[in-house]
Amino acid sequence: MPTTLAASIEQAYREKFSHSAELFNRARDLFPNGVTHDGRYLEPFPVYVDRAAGSKKWDVNGNELIDYWVGHGALLLGHSHPAIVEAVRQQVELSTHPGACHELEIEWGERVRQLVPSCERVRFTNSGTEATLMALRIARIVSGRSKVLKFAGHFHGWHDQVVIASEPPHDTGDYTVPGVTAAVMGDLVIVPPNDLKALEAAIDQHQPSCVILEGNGARWGAVPMRAEFLRGVREITQRKKTIFIHDEVITGFRVAPGGMQSVAGIQPDMTSMAKVLAGGLPGGCLGGRAELMQVLAFNNPLGKKMKHPGTYNGNPLSAAAGVACLDIVHTGEPNRKANTMATLLRKGLNEVFADKQVPWVAYGDFSGIKIHPEYHGPRPTGDDFIPYDNDYQKLDRKFDGKLGHAFRCGLLLNGVDWMGWGGSTSAAHSEEDIARTVEGFASCVDLLKQDGFIR
Repeated sequence: MPTTLAASIEQAYREKFSHSAELFNRARDLFPNGVTHDGRYLEPFPVYVDRAAGSKKWDVNGNELIDYWVGHGALLLGHSHPAIVEAVRQQVELSTHPGACHELEIEWGERVRQLVPSCERVRFTNSGTEATLMALRIARIVSGRSKVLKFAGHFHGWHDQVVIASEPPHDTGDYTVPGVTAAVMGDLVIVPPNDLKALEAAIDQHQPSCVILEGNGARWGAVPMRAEFLRGVREITQRKKTIFIHDEVITGFRVAPGGMQSVAGIQPDMTSMAKVLAGGLPGGCLGGRAELMQVLAFNNPLGKKMKHPGTYNGNPLSAAAGVACLDIVHTGEPNRKANTMATLLRKGLNEVFADKQVPWVAYGDFSGIKIHPEYHGPRPTGDDFIPYDNDYQKLDRKFDGKLGHAFRCGLLLNGVDWMGWGGSTSAAHSEEDIARTVEGFASCVDLLKQDGFIR
């Protein structure tokens, strides 16, 4: 493998995205690594976007890109959906932060409860990370226990308790995270994903305050989780009287109007939500059984109140966007369209990988697409295919960093903005977008072969 980004890709990239290079030079003097989110770091420099609409965005050089970041998964309806733009435009003229209760927050909460019946009471936050943080604290207050049980590889935000074991490697058992204390790590119980026996044994041994898991599997389904497993988790946690938190920050309103819990036919004790919830603006939410959420209330029966401020909780701009978005999501059409386009894309990519004879495979569920660039096994025969029989040690792993940067640059050169080794579709993606994306992948593979990244 080459040790540096190959000159042919890098030279073309620098020429096509020259204005982004200029902006990055300014950014490096301001931000660590020049970026404001780890996922946006790219060598030799990231692309700077000027505007976006539907399934596309345009960089500062005017290059059109088909977008599969879709706002880190938040934009199920695509960029700048007219209904959301109009809702926010109307609200920004009225108030952005009244520092008071307002009717829109009620309307927003009512729509959440209508779509997700397990959410008898809700509380808005500013992000998914805040929503899972709240869920864990409530679980501790109610249960009187300190430990939290999570599955290896599942991502629940970047706060101390759950950032542990949220990414590979998983084979060493060492999940030390810089800045997270041993005391915090001592209160976390980690079990393998998709293993009900390990879950039940760990609950018996550690008596955790709660079990938390991610939507439909580790990091938007890199290690897919089936509905049967979710039903098993719900049965075990009910029988063991352990609080079950379903983290639907990504899957909520995206895989289906009622989230993954509606697909599985379960009702968790608490549900964390964000992304699609706020129509692409900042916003998160925790919903759950009334008796649990009542811990947030003054003078609650337990006599212990969880403190919860938050300057922008339920702010009217996010509420306006959220109401407009959820009204459209309620129809089910955005989910159907996004899921259909992702199925079409996974099929097209696997045909390219087979034709090019490269050890890559595309897989995933709903509107998510994962690429495994070091796959050695049978080619998919259907869209329900999971590589390596869903072995998390083989699926959830780190790949060559230089290959990853070259891959993303190669796709950008071909008009596709892909989120690392995964991507998501939106309701705005069309069959034409999918066809162009498949062509872009084919050309990218050729570039990577030419420069020695793939042999």
